[in-house]
Parts: sequence; structure tokens; C-alpha cells
Amino acid sequence: MEKNNESAEELKTIRKIMEESTKFLSLSGLSGVFPGLFAITGAVIAYFLILDSGSIRYPADFGNLPGNEAVTVKWRMVIDALSVLFLSLAAAVYFSFRKAKRSGKNIWTPVSRRLLVNLLIPLITGGLFILILMIQDYIQLIIPGLLIFYGLALINAGKFTYREVFYLGILEIITGLASVFSPAQGLIFWIFGFGILHIIYGLFLYRKYEE
Repeated sequence: MEKNNESAEELKTIRKIMEESTKFLSLSGLSGVFPGLFAITGAVIAYFLILDSGSIRYPADFGNLPGNEAVTVKWRMVIDALSVLFLSLAAAVYFSFRKAKRSGKNIWTPVSRRLLVNLLIPLITGGLFILILMIQDYIQLIIPGLLIFYGLALINAGKFTYREVFYLGILEIITGLASVFSPAQGLIFWIFGFGILHIIYGLFLYRKYEE
């Protein structure tokens, strides 16, 4: 009986070592919660301070603005979105680094590099695609495009970290596709996809792996 217990422990240890060598497990749940809060804050700023300053309420209404005013509001929205992105990336790096340090692991490993490459390819492609949409004034497709490409990036990176990342990616794509049919409610879909889903995912990840 004791020998069987030892064998089971050895198998468990081997499985853990193999998992750690193929998956990035320093991803913190808080790196999902804080980007979600930043996304909601960014949406509130966009709705009450940026869009309202241009006498419109939804990104899809840019066509109702005079040329110069539309450009000004558009670039304010870009700065708002980039600020959310910067703060989200900073939070993800900080909390993941903190988790790795606490567990005595190195955050920069071959696995984390593969995860980063697989994450960045769809993100950079999506960013270029969104830039083209902005130049062509297809404003109503920007939020759906952001959600869809972000979901693809998460699915691509999910092979190298927790499986919950993969499922979050699926939900982001579904949210993005749904938002295509209601462009006037783009900020609502932004809040749900980048905000609420992120917070739920982050809290779940934190309770499951860090508490």
C-alpha cells in the first residue's frame, strides 16, 4: 500500500514537472481583474467625456460629426483605448512577475516566449486591421474587430498557459460577432467583453490557483 502511494506521488511530481515545462503558470488572476476594471473605466470616460464632447453618444455616430470634429473625437478615442491597453499590459506583467517571484520561478522562459509570440501575432494583425478600418472610416466595425482579434490571440496563446484563457478567447469572439449586429451598442459590448468577462475570468483564476 505504501509503495503504491509512493508511486502515485512520483507520477504526480512527474506530471507537475512536465506541465511546468510546457505551460506558463505564472499568469495571475489579478492580471485579468485589473484590465477588466481599466476597460470599464475607459468606456465610461469615452461615453461621458469624449463622445459627449462631440455631441454624439456612440462610436457608430461619427458620421454625424463635421470633418474636423470627427477627427478630433476619433483620436481622443484612440488615446483612451491605448491608455487602457498600456495599463492592462503593465498590470498583467506586474502581477505575473509578482506571482513568479513568490513561487521562486523565472518569468522569462522558453514557454513564456512562445506564449508571447503566439499572443502577439493575432494582436498585431488585428491592430493593423483596426488601423485600416479607422482610415477607411468603418468605425462601426472597430469594436467587433478588437474583440474578435483579441479572442483569437487568447485562443492562440491558450496552448501555453491555463486552459481558462482558451475559453475566455471563445467568449470574446462570440461577443465580437454579436456586436456586429448592434454597432450602436459598441461600448456595451466593450464593457462586457473586455470588462466583465475579464473580471469574472480573473477572479475565477485567482480563486482556483492562488488562494
